[in-house]
Amino acid sequence: MSALSLRLPNSIHRHIKEIASQEGVSINQFISSAVSEKISAISTEDYLVQRAKRANREGFTAILNNVPERTPVPGDEL
Repeated sequence: MSALSLRLPNSIHRHIKEIASQEGVSINQFISSAVSEKISAISTEDYLVQRAKRANREGFTAILNNVPERTPVPGDEL
């Protein structure tokens, strides 16, 4: 594990301290979790962008053409 010196505005530090206390975790745990969530979100977005680049419109249309015609469930008409 490594240490990181981080400068934060007092207002952000105060919010982190309050939320970490409410959640019953340390400030370090809270920040580590927040950074992990951000990394996950960015990684997921990157994955989806790369996956979308491999998309094939014809293949997608072919799959949709196999879906049978059915009356929508009430509330799903739109």
